[in-house]
Amino acid sequence: MLQSRSNLVLACGLSAIAGYVDGIGFIHLGGLFVSFMSGNSTRLGVSTAEADWPKALHALTLIGLFVVGAGIGSLIVLGQGRHRQPLLLVVEAALLAGGAVCYGLGWPECAIAAIVLAMGLENAVFQIGGGAGLGLTYVTGALVKVGQTLALALTGGPRWAWLPNLLLWLALVVGSVVGASAYYRINLTAIWFAAAAALFMSALFALRARASRH
Repeated sequence: MLQSRSNLVLACGLSAIAGYVDGIGFIHLGGLFVSFMSGNSTRLGVSTAEADWPKALHALTLIGLFVVGAGIGSLIVLGQGRHRQPLLLVVEAALLAGGAVCYGLGWPECAIAAIVLAMGLENAVFQIGGGAGLGLTYVTGALVKVGQTLALALTGGPRWAWLPNLLLWLALVVGSVVGASAYYRINLTAIWFAAAAALFMSALFALRARASRH
């Protein structure tokens, strides 16, 4: 999937948005995540072992919301219509904007819920045609593929097959740097920029779909 240059550019853009949002969420939640559920699963296990039930419940709630978001995203892209990917990203943008509005109204818990749903949703963008799609809000799999394809390159395989996954990881890291920096200045209001970026990505997907029909 990442062998296509247009797919790679779009995937890196979405991964940067995810990193941006997760950087914000990590700071706001004091060490929990809005998109990296492996980290939240570890926190759930540790908190359970420590009998810290409020923290365990918090982690479990975030995981549940993320799964619901991923399911909603899959329903959108596996449905009917030509503009399923742009539509999904419009819904993501709306959820992120809703989170920013909730924060402005003094409802930070609702803001985080909307943001987590949006991050779960995003992972279905490349699920067109069935299958599990491409993980965009977490990059453990991408790093594994970097190591594997580097090994292939060293043993006579494709020389640059590792680069797309490395770029996907780098996009998330850069996004998290920008997100954390924005949070320290304007708190959860910074989510407005993520909403605008998701809407912009929706337009790019729509333009690509239109171009492919001509």
